[in-house]
Amino acid sequence: MLETIGYHYIVEAAGCDPEILRDPDRMRDILTRAAKQGNLGVRNSFFYKFAPEGVSGVVIVSESHISAHTWPEKGYAALDVYICGDQAKPEIAIQVFLREMGATDAHVTEIKRGIPDEDVYTHAMLTWDETFENGDP
Repeated sequence: MLETIGYHYIVEAAGCDPEILRDPDRMRDILTRAAKQGNLGVRNSFFYKFAPEGVSGVVIVSESHISAHTWPEKGYAALDVYICGDQAKPEIAIQVFLREMGATDAHVTEIKRGIPDEDVYTHAMLTWDETFENGDP
């Protein structure tokens, strides 16, 4: 097992519900619920609605953050989950997010960050695709 400082998940979610992607309050609720179910200690959040549409937001958690950026006209959401520590369950948080957004497809990249390599740090990546029946990951 590689020694690492943190894990960064990058999620490209397609086929999401455009109405949810337009609504900063629903986005806040979904990301907060996802964080809590992933055993991430929610500390604070900020969400911003763009004109004419789209939302960007971040939930600060004890372990770092979850952020999302949406393009309702494309049914697309970009999710970032960065965590450190070993109590968090980021995979659960990601599954909650995808299910509640109604995603039909997702491309996920897991980056192990802060891997010591002599006197510098590096990272390693793993990538996979998921397809969901009826928006159910």
